[in-house]
Amino acid sequence: MQRAGEGQNWRPTASLETLRARAQLLSRLRTFFAERGVLEVDTPALSHHATVNRHIESFFVSSPSPVSRLPSPIFLHTSPEFAMKRLLAAGSGPIFQLCHVFRAGESGRWHNPEFLMLEWYRPGWDYHRLMDEVESLLAATGGPPVCERLTYREAFQREAGFDPFTSPLSRLQEGLQAPEPISTDEATDRDFWLDLWMSQVVGPRLGLSAPCLLYDFPASQAALARIRTGNPPVAERFELFWKGIELANGFHELTDAAEQAARFEQDLDWRRSRSRPTPPADAHLLAALRAGMPDGAGVALGVDRLLALLLGLPAVAQAMSFAGGRA
Repeated sequence: MQRAGEGQNWRPTASLETLRARAQLLSRLRTFFAERGVLEVDTPALSHHATVNRHIESFFVSSPSPVSRLPSPIFLHTSPEFAMKRLLAAGSGPIFQLCHVFRAGESGRWHNPEFLMLEWYRPGWDYHRLMDEVESLLAATGGPPVCERLTYREAFQREAGFDPFTSPLSRLQEGLQAPEPISTDEATDRDFWLDLWMSQVVGPRLGLSAPCLLYDFPASQAALARIRTGNPPVAERFELFWKGIELANGFHELTDAAEQAARFEQDLDWRRSRSRPTPPADAHLLAALRAGMPDGAGVALGVDRLLALLLGLPAVAQAMSFAGGRA
């Protein structure tokens, strides 16, 4: 007897033709790195720590069973980044990983709570050299061979008509449909409004004719990137856009343990002020940074999105075997 709600949900969300193309893409990605001497690694999906990033939420796994010796809670990783940086600190050299990652609350046309991420690190490289390799990887997988490059400032000036670094807050608040309700803190937060401009106006217009590498973000949006002093200071960070969709996010990586600890605490303070979950920040990463992670650059790329764009699929679900409610 068919149970209520089952219907056709046993069927894959991707066609068999797409699944074959997916297998070919994974093979091409591995070949790309093998030819360049980059080591494939495999790190745990379960962690004693979680992301404290303001824009990402972790899944936590409770393990009450008496036969389980795992602490409760334990977290599913949102990225292999911290574990990979521990390998870098241990002397791994250049590394890459293909793995499933998990982010609570992410659903929609271009989002799924579980997705396949490609992440790689290049010790001794800066973020401009890594952008060159991102461009090469895109071409090697069947994408366009050349990317446009714009600074964050140039993109806003071209697509939004104002300078994101110097324009007053009142200009940032013009012409947007902001979500409701907006908290008092959000109403006066420049990054809140810049993020809205990026998601509603600037981002959807990038990479329409050719992929676009956007770089030199505001220092307040550094995340795990180094900040370069100047007027204004900027985060040595880049994102790849294609057909208006963000595909990758890369950094000239922060290696200063004290600065990283301070950023963790700032993010936790932000979460506390908004009654958001405050999971434990990754103490193992801080220890690895103190031990000495080499200078270098790293980037994460959404493989499901890449496949969907390569094949002209209407949504990321069609690039996955079982997306959303069919998992």
